[in-house]
Amino acid sequence: MKDLVQKQLAQSISTLQATMEDRNIADTIVTIAELTANAMLAGRKLMVAGNGGSAADAQHLVAEFVVRLVENRPALRAIALTTDTSIITAAGNDFSYDCIFARQVEALGQPGDVFLGISTSGNSKNILQAVQQAKELNITTVGFTGNGGGRMAALCDHNVIIPSNVTMNIQESHLALEHIFCLGVEHFYFKKETS
Repeated sequence: MKDLVQKQLAQSISTLQATMEDRNIADTIVTIAELTANAMLAGRKLMVAGNGGSAADAQHLVAEFVVRLVENRPALRAIALTTDTSIITAAGNDFSYDCIFARQVEALGQPGDVFLGISTSGNSKNILQAVQQAKELNITTVGFTGNGGGRMAALCDHNVIIPSNVTMNIQESHLALEHIFCLGVEHFYFKKETS
């Protein structure tokens, strides 16, 4: 078991190292942090969705925006589309599970918002439909994926593609980058608000 622990930690570190060395990822995080801050300063919001562990990531990330990450500061506009069980179960039952996020984007989204879809495969049907709905509403779309980006890579305006095909390692890197993304939004938001 000790060998398994060491092996898994080494694999996690290796994925994080490859993620750190990918300049496109760093550039994209800076870009999406600034555009999200600009959207929030303009009275718009961040909407986040994912399935399974990525649903937990969506909720976790939104909590950092609404409550705080490190420092006490005013709340930032963000909503997780994974939390309203009445909407999710009604849409899944009455229409299709594939539309559970798109329906919420249709109801809540406004031009100028940002939609962040999290899918380790890049092929989650309900995330793909939400991205398509967001694009119809002139909402900026961001994909956090792995496995080469899947179908989301061609659909999203901005992509963070973790160089791995191991779900748990992709999720670990996503979480690290989600925290950094939040820090970046805070930096741009409060710097521009006071200037």
